[in-house]
Amino acid sequence: MALHHGVPPSQLSEADLRRELLHVHETRHGTFLHGSHDALDAHSWRTAELEAEYLRRFPEREVDPERLRAGARQR
Repeated sequence: MALHHGVPPSQLSEADLRRELLHVHETRHGTFLHGSHDALDAHSWRTAELEAEYLRRFPEREVDPERLRAGARQR
């Protein structure tokens, strides 16, 4: 099992949480293609932790209508 590192997401400021999310999303493709199994597991775990915290803090986040089924049907 991989070791997980980093500050618990619940302890991050809003700015730090957004920065961490941006970083994991920017590095996802490279980790998926070229990382070890442990690296991919750790990356997936951290991404899930950060995303869950973001959704907990911002349950009413802005949703782009184009990202909904109805929006897709209109295209």
